[in-house]
Amino acid sequence: MFDKSSFEWLDFKWFTLETLQSFEWQNSFWLYALIGVPFLFLLKWLIFVRFRQKLEVAFPDKNLKSNFWTNLRHIPKVFFGLFLVFVLIALARPQKTSEQPPERYTEGIDIMIVMDISESMQIEDLKPNRLEAAKVVANNFIKGRLQDRIGIVVFAGDAFSLAPLTTDYELLYGYLEEIDFGMIQKGGTAVGSAIGVGTNRMRESETKSKIMILLTDGESNAGSIDPITAAKLAYGYGVRIYTIGVGKEGKVPYRNQFGQVQYIDNTLDETAMRQIAQLSEGKFFRATDNQSLDAIFSTIDKLERSEIKENKFTLTKDFYEIYLTWAFVFLIIWLALKNTFLISALED
Repeated sequence: MFDKSSFEWLDFKWFTLETLQSFEWQNSFWLYALIGVPFLFLLKWLIFVRFRQKLEVAFPDKNLKSNFWTNLRHIPKVFFGLFLVFVLIALARPQKTSEQPPERYTEGIDIMIVMDISESMQIEDLKPNRLEAAKVVANNFIKGRLQDRIGIVVFAGDAFSLAPLTTDYELLYGYLEEIDFGMIQKGGTAVGSAIGVGTNRMRESETKSKIMILLTDGESNAGSIDPITAAKLAYGYGVRIYTIGVGKEGKVPYRNQFGQVQYIDNTLDETAMRQIAQLSEGKFFRATDNQSLDAIFSTIDKLERSEIKENKFTLTKDFYEIYLTWAFVFLIIWLALKNTFLISALED
């Protein structure tokens, strides 16, 4: 089988003005030498006329007139001229340079999203409810990250790690989609346990920046560790906690198991949430609707950005081999014609 690229030089496009103008010439001064090629042949002709030996013949002038066949003696000169032209083009080093897409990289940040999936997250002051709203903004948050390792912890009356720290964002999207209220049967809100599970996932990480985004709508009333102690433990492992209190205070709409909407009282231990953030050098936020929740995640996204570096590459491709190949072809033709009996006879 023949490689198509082996015959690329045969394409007529290499002779077009458009192709020649598209090149960048590394040694462009050789192109000026092209002007000298016709003068080289002119000089050779002048020397030939001046110094050639004339042979007296005894034929009338009318019998010495040139005809079409005598012009064939110039053919080898044409091919030799083409040989010189293409050698000079090859020496000028035609090239094309294209800029490659930049290679982006960053040291990355370890981020643990800790999400409350307790029964109260079904409240509909955020649309369609608190949990679904949180899943949407978390999904968008992950889409905006680059090379950060992200994990997910869910909790209600107990807590467990849903996804370990990973850069496989497609996997995380799938996990977020699967989150529902039936994942943890035990009722309650174990904020301290959730912080503990998230910290445990990040404690062996050597990343310079480790953050936890804790999203809940209630008071801690379950679990084996209190939130303040868990926050101190997290800080000891270098984890900064951003706490987000979800929902409005007072009467909020809640859809019961029969699909009926009723209004219930909702309370959030904002003092504890602020204290958790303060102990770990993080920040506390309050989201009372979808827009404010989205804005909070955008703020955290801007606060926790590592420096992104780019390596830019340019690809330079040479085309001198194309023209050098043609020069070689014309040289072979010139040598073949120069030594033929027909041309030698015509020269004489």
